[in-house]
Amino acid sequence: MISEVYTPPISESIERRTFLKLGTFSVTGLVLSLASVNRLVGQEAEEYVETFAPNVHIVIEKSGKVKLIVSRSEMGQGSKSTMAGIIADELEADWQQVEVIQAEGDRKYGDQSTDGSKSVRTFYMSMRRMGATARQMLETAAAQKWGVSVASVSAEQGLVKEKNTQREIGFGDLVETASTLKVPAGAAVKLKKTADFNMIGKKIPSADIEDIVSGKAGYGIDQKIEGMRYAVIARCPVYGGKVKSFDDTEALKIPGVEKTVKLNSPGAPGGFARPLGGIAVVATSTWAAIKGREKLKIEWDEGVNGNYNAVKSQEQMLAGFDDTTNVRINVGDIPTDQTKVEASYFIPHYAHTPMEPPVALADVRADSCEVWAPTQSPQWARGTVAGIVGMSPDKVKLNVTLLGGGFGRKAKPDFVAEAAVVSKACGCPVKLTWTREDDIHHSFYHAQSAQRLRATIDSNNKVTSWNHQSAFPSISGTDNLEAKQMSGAEAGQGFEDFPYDIPNLKMEVGTAEPAGVRIGWLRSVANINHGFGVGSFLDEIAHARKMDPKDNLLDLLGADRTIDFTKRSPQFWNYGEATDSYTCQTGRLRNVIELAAEKSGWGKRLPAGEGMGIAAHRSFLTYVACVVRVKVESDGRVTIPEVHYAVDCGVAVNPERIRAQFEGGAVFGTSLALYTKLSIEKGKVKESNFNDYKLTRMNQSPKDVQVHIVKSEAAPTGVGEPPVPPFAPAICNAIFAATGKRMRRLPVDRV
Repeated sequence: MISEVYTPPISESIERRTFLKLGTFSVTGLVLSLASVNRLVGQEAEEYVETFAPNVHIVIEKSGKVKLIVSRSEMGQGSKSTMAGIIADELEADWQQVEVIQAEGDRKYGDQSTDGSKSVRTFYMSMRRMGATARQMLETAAAQKWGVSVASVSAEQGLVKEKNTQREIGFGDLVETASTLKVPAGAAVKLKKTADFNMIGKKIPSADIEDIVSGKAGYGIDQKIEGMRYAVIARCPVYGGKVKSFDDTEALKIPGVEKTVKLNSPGAPGGFARPLGGIAVVATSTWAAIKGREKLKIEWDEGVNGNYNAVKSQEQMLAGFDDTTNVRINVGDIPTDQTKVEASYFIPHYAHTPMEPPVALADVRADSCEVWAPTQSPQWARGTVAGIVGMSPDKVKLNVTLLGGGFGRKAKPDFVAEAAVVSKACGCPVKLTWTREDDIHHSFYHAQSAQRLRATIDSNNKVTSWNHQSAFPSISGTDNLEAKQMSGAEAGQGFEDFPYDIPNLKMEVGTAEPAGVRIGWLRSVANINHGFGVGSFLDEIAHARKMDPKDNLLDLLGADRTIDFTKRSPQFWNYGEATDSYTCQTGRLRNVIELAAEKSGWGKRLPAGEGMGIAAHRSFLTYVACVVRVKVESDGRVTIPEVHYAVDCGVAVNPERIRAQFEGGAVFGTSLALYTKLSIEKGKVKESNFNDYKLTRMNQSPKDVQVHIVKSEAAPTGVGEPPVPPFAPAICNAIFAATGKRMRRLPVDRV
């Protein structure tokens, strides 16, 4: 038996919480303290000044080419182009002369984690300041060359022009002079007025579209280097299990299979960064590695999660509401002598299933390591690899490729660590690929949930109380078995941030044992659960009040006001932002409800078997309302002829990408609502590929998705995740309008 055994060391650099404490920069530091020009002391300027680089994100060459380095990962959401467009607008660069470059994983770029729908929100002003800083330096350089005042010149589309003459000069010809100037800071940096924008708020061209449609774009799966080997891993079908014994004799007989590597399991909880363990098969092709894996004979010790049953766990969560809940918010008293409305809602586990499953290429050498990976968290991945191969982070180069989808799965660096472990054990570059079955069987799943909601209605038809009980396995349980209730961040997603004006509130968190599978963040996270429960129950209240659902929403919102959620929940989590900077304004929620209703023709008569449903939700600081029109076919299938979104995301920096995100969000939401479900028994995921883990097909997608963007001057907010939370409740509310049947458990396979 020819096999290698490798036990990776576990160091503090693997843990995300430790990394985040060490690896964050302030926005001010990122923009102002990283000025650099490429100089060689002792030589004449014309010999050594080849570029102008006022900060780590902008490089202008003598040729006039502008290189913009973007530090957030691109997975189809448009961050790469949008962030570059923000800089280019303030810089007054000619987009035809712009090259957008994906930054490698490095602390000098500040926070690179591409999750939480926060890329534009976090960097909007700093990117503008970067561009404006460089523009002012170029203008100053031109003024010095011409011997005129800076006020008499202005940059425009890659040129600096003198206002009262025909004189102009290209950016490239100003590199040398600009490189000698002091970098302006603070109030000295003058931003453009909104009316002067030529890209922000308009169409920002995609930086990758030509390469994508021509097949030149480099995703993780496309990476190749000389001497590379290919690997797949046989992992225990139960989370936390380990190899008891194995025989690779037959596997090694497969043509192309060169060796196997045993990766020891960390057990459960395994955290977010550690490889799951198992047997890696290394070969001259991925196909050979897969065929070799099929021939492995492995006896598994399934560990502590062999009895996990998802359905039973969900039942236990619901049963525990009466005696194990933790009251998070308690305002007033719930009446006991009024009309009661009550309902329970259930969501299953979900997997991310991005188009490109996890994959990474690692080349670990004696004193250095280079990695190519489609990762959402470049610095976390870099730190994890450094720890697992026993090097300092400065010895590891992490190249970020395009991501073929992510949805939060590729924020975890476990698959990158696996490639590094196998490469080190083999002494050669290794590209490690997850198959679709690997992806579905071993993901970081969205947590299934149980919710019970109750309300009371008085004799004047006023809603007098709201009681929300919610339970699901916390993401924290993947790293801490003592985490048996939702975290503060999870509670801040559609639960503690309840915006409706109901006098008596009671919000209770139920107990949920850590799941027998890995739990992680999936697009919109706990907002999926709470958006479905709250959005559906509000519709049930409308029916009990004999009110139009849209009118019910507006009535319960009450007078337009600004809500400080910290007054009823002192530890309230506001997506990492200060509550006084990003307040909850119910008038903005009212506005999107009214806009979606208007654009959809809410209230119009529909043919038999059709109905409209409405839901609204604030998530990632963005206000969204959604109207879905459904048609229930004779066999009970649900089709979606029409969807209308209204979205207030502050400044709409890149409207085309916003629409694309919401159009994609409608397809994603259709999958969650109608098709997608994981069945887990005895710790094993039963589904394996798209034949049984069903996603929305093209002919099942909403036929017409209209996205109505509210014009706003407010600070920009997220758009990647907000399309998801109101979609499923809007579908289920529409089904009720069409059939009179309530859908309280997802997915809705048939009505």
